[in-house]
Amino acid sequence: MAAPQQQRQQVQQVGFEDYLPVMAERLGEEGLMRELASGFRLLMDPARGLITFDSLRRNAPLLGLGGMSDDDLRGMLAEGDFDGDGALSEMEFCVLMVRLSPELMDEPRRWLDDAVAQASQFLFTS
Repeated sequence: MAAPQQQRQQVQQVGFEDYLPVMAERLGEEGLMRELASGFRLLMDPARGLITFDSLRRNAPLLGLGGMSDDDLRGMLAEGDFDGDGALSEMEFCVLMVRLSPELMDEPRRWLDDAVAQASQFLFTS
């Protein structure tokens, strides 16, 4: 059986994955990006303009993540830290949030599949 902390993280992750697509549907693309930017500003270190370990630890309780260990918080940072500077830029944060919610890509994926099918049909029937 998973430890209580792991169970909380699983519940929180499932909650996030269920919530972000709903936000995207309700707010639209621009609204979702504004909300993600607001979330980034809430978590960032104002002096550096990045989400650092210290700023994440300090602000995690605002997101209901106050019970997470330092190792878990470092893991969250590492997962999204593409440039290896130990912090998250706004772009890295937004990419991480979308990556954690693959359902957001379902509709664009369908559009792409339809476009490819139409193009293939046109190319092979002409």
